[in-house]
Amino acid sequence: MFKKLFGKKKKPDEVVEAVEELVEEIVEPIVQDIVEEQAIEEIVEPVVEQVTETVEVKAEPKKSWFKRLTQGLSKSNNNLVSGIGGIFTKRKLDDDTLEALEDILIQADLGTETAVRICEGLAATSYDKEIEPEEIRQLLNKEITQILEPVAKPLVIDASIKPFIILMTGVNGAGKTTTIGKMAQKFQAEGKKVMLAAGDTFRAAAVEQLAIWGERAGVPVVTAPQGSDAASLAFEAIAKAREQDIDILLIDTAGRLQNRTELMDELEKIVRVIRKQDATAPHASLLVLDATTGQNAVNQAQIFAEKVDISGLVMTKLDGTAKGGILVAIAAKFGLPVHYIGVGESIDDLEPFDAAEFADALTQTNLQ
Repeated sequence: MFKKLFGKKKKPDEVVEAVEELVEEIVEPIVQDIVEEQAIEEIVEPVVEQVTETVEVKAEPKKSWFKRLTQGLSKSNNNLVSGIGGIFTKRKLDDDTLEALEDILIQADLGTETAVRICEGLAATSYDKEIEPEEIRQLLNKEITQILEPVAKPLVIDASIKPFIILMTGVNGAGKTTTIGKMAQKFQAEGKKVMLAAGDTFRAAAVEQLAIWGERAGVPVVTAPQGSDAASLAFEAIAKAREQDIDILLIDTAGRLQNRTELMDELEKIVRVIRKQDATAPHASLLVLDATTGQNAVNQAQIFAEKVDISGLVMTKLDGTAKGGILVAIAAKFGLPVHYIGVGESIDDLEPFDAAEFADALTQTNLQ
């Protein structure tokens, strides 16, 4: 075999050919034997076992949605449960305990209306009787569920309307842009063609953030230079959505402080311009609210509803610091549909709202 290499002077190409022949005749059979007889037991299996053990140690099971929701409402839950337990330990239901309970419910941002309703219901059935904390929690759970069930409605997309235009509103920091990105991914996963419009032209960061979400979801994003007219951008986005046969167009808007009249007036302008393209649009106007802001969220809902025909709500940042009871107060006061709630930053941390599930996470014990 050495003659193949050294027997006589060879050209470079001939040397390459000779080496290739040697590899085929000698090296490859040896390697094959090693792989078949030794590598599987001595090399491959130990490596696979080590990798498997590493993965098993590092990988944590994905928490269920309900588990994440209970963690997000843990602060509100602890305040309610511990407060109720502190009041009704071997005590009768009298005026003092009712007043103390009402204070706890109001402090938990459930709202005065909800607090009064619950206390009146208790007084009607159990006044001057000893009552256990568990009975209070059960009644509280029932009342909250009854308040929330009428507003727990999914966002319905009318497939006969193209594009189905969703206008997203809310103050800065409420999680509006992130919510748009999550919704886009969900719609895209359902097989719908989605487009985003970066209408928060006041903040370059908002446009960049939406562009990132668009790239992540694989959907087009209509943008304009910072400081551009947001209403004109919305007009352009609708035209492009029609050209591209888009199913759903999500239009972001600048986060507007509800006490800034000029900004709220501009939001009304966006709606007017949209309706020049489609008199029935926007087909949904969603208000994104931050659960950590408590009573401020009620004020925001009030003022935005006066300026824009808000059709539904998205509650975000139910992340452990949230004042979850505020959603109950808003539902009781406005009766607006609640389509989604969010508990974190990942795509699966935004889910359709479920009234009974939310009431359980807010009021029940032993949820670990």
